[in-house]
Formats: sequence, C-alpha cells, structure tokens
Amino acid sequence: MSDVPESHPRYQSLKLRDDITAGVESGITSIHGLIAHGRGEAFDYLIGEATQQFAAQAIHTSAAMLLLAEYPVVSVNGNAAALVPDELIALGKLLKAPLEVNLFHTSKGREETIQEYLLNRGAVQVLIPSSDIRLSFIDSNRKYVHTDGIFRADVVFVPLEDGDRCEALRKMGKDVISVDLNPMSRTASRSSATIVDNVVRALPLLIREIRELADASPLTLQRIVSKYSNEKVLETALQWIRRA
Repeated sequence: MSDVPESHPRYQSLKLRDDITAGVESGITSIHGLIAHGRGEAFDYLIGEATQQFAAQAIHTSAAMLLLAEYPVVSVNGNAAALVPDELIALGKLLKAPLEVNLFHTSKGREETIQEYLLNRGAVQVLIPSSDIRLSFIDSNRKYVHTDGIFRADVVFVPLEDGDRCEALRKMGKDVISVDLNPMSRTASRSSATIVDNVVRALPLLIREIRELADASPLTLQRIVSKYSNEKVLETALQWIRRA
C-alpha cells in the first residue's frame, strides 16, 4: 500500500483490506473472507474504530477464563491468519496452547498452507482437522477437528465470527471466547465471553491482560469470571451503536 500515506484518515482500514487481499492471493484466506471483513469493518465504524469499555471488560474476563482453562485451544481461520498471525502465535505460546486451523470454506490445501505459514512465523504447534474426528450438533465443514485440539479443549478462543460452531461447542459443554464486531450475531450471543472489537486491537490487549493476571490466584480469576455477564456486555455494545 505504498501509494497511501500513513497520514491518510483511512490508512489503517485500507491496510487491513490489503492484508486480507494478500491473504487471498497467497491461499490463506478464502475470497468469501473479503465479504466477511467488509461486514466487520462497517461495525467497526459504528463503535468508533476504538476499543470501548465493553470490549475491555470482556478482554479482562477472557484473560481470566483462559488462565483458568485446563486445556485452552486457539482456533484460526483464514482472515485471522492474514490479519493477526503473530499475535495468535504469541497467544498460543503464552497459554502453552495449540493453534488449530478451522475453516468454513475449507480445503486440505488451504489448511496446510495456513499451517505452514504459521509454523514458518514461529508457531510451536499448529493442528489441522481430521476427517475422523467430528463435533456434535453441527453439519458444516467446521465439524471436523483435531482430537488433541478443539475436540479436547475446555475453552476455545475463536478470533472471528463463527456462529454454528460456537453454538455446537457450547452444547458440548465447552466455553467459547470470541472476537466479533457484530454484537447481534449468533457467535456473540452464544459465546461465554464476546469481545466486540476489531481483532487487530483486541489480540494485543488480551495478551497484555493475560500477562498482567498471570500471577493471580485461581480464586481471584474465578471471581472475575463469575462477575461477568456477556448479555450485559452485548447490550452495552448495542446501546453504543444505537447512539452512533
């Protein structure tokens, strides 16, 4: 994006579009991901293109939830891999959690491309789904998972919208932490904690929060989680959008 100066008021937004486009060109992101990104971008405008208090509250609780998890797993789709690969890798290392590629518009080639891309950037463990391991309560391609990844997890971090799988994971008794700019989506309403924010802002803040809470006692972390209401956070986000 050399032709756009950093002083341009839409520089950051245009840069993210370029990152998604580059992801499509390299085989990481599905072309359908361009549409999903555009939808999220519209909601980002409505929340002021900034991390608001409702997102900060969800990030604080999400950090506590991930630290309490017995076996957290970080789910990765094509858009997330294109936008925040290094942050996803850092999160996995911090939590000692595997990354697992999970795609709606899937192909073995794209799964392997994302896996190789993340490993080459320094990821410790990147799993891809097996056709033999399936989630319950879901019929789409997202039902295929890895036995040592999402299938085993008690807490799954889902960085971008994924309503059908989120609902299935919750029915299976797993906690789901999502990042979704649309507070009205199924993902947002079904998640245990929803961070209504742009993933490029949310991930660094979540990593920082995990580090700050790393020495907190389990009791302190449990208190943070118990005081959280995802329903109230989503309602606050909606109220903010309605004022926009």
